[in-house]
Amino acid sequence: MITDAVHHVSFAVRDLALAKQFYGEFLGLPEIERPNMGSLGGVWYGAGPSQVHLIETPPGARLGQPPDTINPLANHVAFRIDDYSKVLDVMQQRGIEVMQTNAQLGQMWIRDPDGNIIELIEPKR
Repeated sequence: MITDAVHHVSFAVRDLALAKQFYGEFLGLPEIERPNMGSLGGVWYGAGPSQVHLIETPPGARLGQPPDTINPLANHVAFRIDDYSKVLDVMQQRGIEVMQTNAQLGQMWIRDPDGNIIELIEPKR
């Protein structure tokens, strides 16, 4: 085996302040230290034993496009949640578009401000 864990996922973001609100304030990920990368802006978050790296997209950079709609087939990151119904209620109260399954399956998908797909999953024990 070459690897045994995910170290980090990385997303290019257009508006770093808006992305920080989503990942830091809304999802509640703690910001962690990020090395100085010169003019390349960004922020890193802890997500359990893994990390989420947000990289501020330089003007004119073409990095592909996220899907037009929520699509669980698209590349995405999945964050573990503890209570499917509670999280779904929060999403609906905030008016966030959700593609949902049900509490038995425990999966739902949302998009971040840049359209990246985020899965929220309550793993079955």
